[in-house]
Amino acid sequence: MNVREISDLAPDERAALFDRDAGIEEVRDDVRDIVDRVHEEGDVAVREFTEEFDGVSVGNLDVTDEAERAAEELDEELRSAIESAAENIRAFHERQVPEDWREDFDGRELGKRYRPVERAGAYVPGGTAAYPSSALMGVIPAKVAGVDHVVVTTPPAEDLNQVTLAAIHIAGADAVYQVGGAQAIAALAYGTETVDRVQTIVGPGNRWVTAAKAEVRGEVEIDFLAGPSEVAVLADETADPELVAADVVAQAEHDAHSSVVAVTDDETLAEAVAEEIDAQVGEREREETISAALENDASGVLLARSMSEAVLFTEEYAAEHLTIVADDDEQLLDRIDSAGSVFLGPYSPVAAGDYASGPNHVLPTGGGARRYGGLSVETFLRATTVQRLDRDALADISETITTLADAEGLEGHAESVRRRFSE
Repeated sequence: MNVREISDLAPDERAALFDRDAGIEEVRDDVRDIVDRVHEEGDVAVREFTEEFDGVSVGNLDVTDEAERAAEELDEELRSAIESAAENIRAFHERQVPEDWREDFDGRELGKRYRPVERAGAYVPGGTAAYPSSALMGVIPAKVAGVDHVVVTTPPAEDLNQVTLAAIHIAGADAVYQVGGAQAIAALAYGTETVDRVQTIVGPGNRWVTAAKAEVRGEVEIDFLAGPSEVAVLADETADPELVAADVVAQAEHDAHSSVVAVTDDETLAEAVAEEIDAQVGEREREETISAALENDASGVLLARSMSEAVLFTEEYAAEHLTIVADDDEQLLDRIDSAGSVFLGPYSPVAAGDYASGPNHVLPTGGGARRYGGLSVETFLRATTVQRLDRDALADISETITTLADAEGLEGHAESVRRRFSE
């Protein structure tokens, strides 16, 4: 892998690094047709699309009972690992639950309360790999938030992945359906004869899934439009090039379209990381996928003239995952606001967050971290403000209200206050 200097990047190279997207426009029209048909035809359309896109003829879409059996029959070592990860994820998300509050503001009793949506849907990907971890990350925050009915859809197969099914059950899902792709999102958004309609849809997926989430947004709430996975490793001369390369390669094995960068101001480290990446790729089972991701225009080993330049690049890159391996990692963290999840130090690989440390791994990609954060308990909550004013409190602000209402030409607003004080 070649090392590129940030200062020498051409405009098109910078655009490739910073203007990453989920790639949904190419499939948007096709997805719209799928969504419309599922909305109109329900299970019939779902089954037709399942056979067309997944090559599977599905009898019963509902596999809730199969998920329960999978959990009961799961290998003890795997079950222990899933339950341990679930416990850590649950503990972290319980810390996020906001408390209702009321306070007195000079006679104005004001507050805020939080209530969960009644029904939520989580998409758990299938495809070239199994993702039991995504089941935990999608379902557990919803259950912690207090959602009564959590539905999971996951792509069908002749033999459904039993580990994923078990994880879905262990996470606490109330219903599981073997439906994938855009048709799954449409089924969750509008409901079918079998699939329960929900109010919020979360979870990662391919561009068809993402395009479908964009299409139904407004009918339901979604978490965000996520694209291929990303990592940026910000390192100084104290970093171990073998470990930096390992983190880059690990993220590259997700998807051929993944974006992976290592950024440093140390030329010796940059060259060593590039050599290590080349050496490690051939050792991985998903070598073809990793190589394709490394050739992505938004990937590479980048050399900065100073750590300040490296920090500015990292902030603009706004990676889904940001690893900082540097002697002054806390100080560097204070200078970076835009990242989905941050991993500090040599013993905090992204894999820890992917599976078991506790924070959610459903995170913004494509620079989305500049505008919003990842999946959390609050994704499933509705916030309502509460107000109670006594007569004196209203009197204190009545002139402010009526003056502003009159200025806006809303006489009724002003009159609704004045009448409370008329004799």
